[in-house]
Amino acid sequence: MVEQSEQAWRILSRKYNAQLCYTPMFHAKLFSDAYSGPRYRETQWSTDPHDRPLIVQFCANDPDTLLEAATQVQHQCDAVDLNLGCPQIIAKRGRYGSYLQDDWETITAMISRLDKELCVPVTAKIRVFPTIAQSVEYAQMIEAAGAQLIVVHGRLREQRGHWTGLADWEKIRAIQQAVRVPVIANGNILYHEDIGRCMEMTGAVGVMSGEGHLYNPTLFVQDQPPMAWSIAQEYLEICRACPTRPNIIKSHLFKLFHAALRLHTDIRDQLTACTTWEHAWNITMAMKERLEADYEREGEEKLYGQVNEKGIRQYGHWRCQPYFRTDLSTLAAPTSAKRTRQHYIKTPVMPVEEQDSPMAVAAA
Repeated sequence: MVEQSEQAWRILSRKYNAQLCYTPMFHAKLFSDAYSGPRYRETQWSTDPHDRPLIVQFCANDPDTLLEAATQVQHQCDAVDLNLGCPQIIAKRGRYGSYLQDDWETITAMISRLDKELCVPVTAKIRVFPTIAQSVEYAQMIEAAGAQLIVVHGRLREQRGHWTGLADWEKIRAIQQAVRVPVIANGNILYHEDIGRCMEMTGAVGVMSGEGHLYNPTLFVQDQPPMAWSIAQEYLEICRACPTRPNIIKSHLFKLFHAALRLHTDIRDQLTACTTWEHAWNITMAMKERLEADYEREGEEKLYGQVNEKGIRQYGHWRCQPYFRTDLSTLAAPTSAKRTRQHYIKTPVMPVEEQDSPMAVAAA
């Protein structure tokens, strides 16, 4: 994702047990350009010695451009990542992200170039193909090119927006068994309990959460989601010490408060118009007052994580919680997009070799 795991969010993430953080996805050409680069880096990139371990991720389609961008950050991070997972239409127009997954020659050239030239490891984040065999072959090519860690998002390139569906952990497991480098699993991490289930089913050495972590940044440490206003206030206090652009702050608040904003539409309108940190703070304090009153009035007897018939936990709108898109599964959908959440809850799990403690990875 773009502009969602900025330094302030990474500080918050590490407090809640994210053991490895990724930067937002940077555009290698814009990052390294002689004219646009200085301004782009000033607005997009910041770090400090406490912001570690850190992986800087780039999208690119040219080895020279990628190397130029990566060279500028290699002494301020622990690895450089080639993002091959972005499924958005803008990535299709720019020929990067998941839209490069059919151009293995270019991918090999970029990864091998970084592997030879950088003083830090190169990693890659990929999506899967429709078949296990093709997905495994793809990951093996990534490994052979020089990637020293692979993050596997278990969704197809076509699975985005309302077609997102569920990630295929079976393909992640097949890749993990077929390569020698560490594999981190990505996809379907909505609740804390999903972390252990994903580790067991895939055999991955770590679990990454992107979108789920944006809606609940305490995902890695506790099963019960926090009060949304508490996390929003904590994030804003970090932003006060670590200056963050108002549009990024606003985006985070929309996600943290997404359940509440459906009811408190006047505050939603105020947040839409938010342009300063002070305005964001005042909105958060107003929402806090509303949600505390809602909580006292309604209570949580029937809204304390009870699982409904779809396998979704029920929480009051005052708590952070996952976002579920409108179900379009009755229409034609990409392969693997129609599995239900219950499939991964009920599917028997094959024994796996004992692993070290899972790595909690925050990437947005």
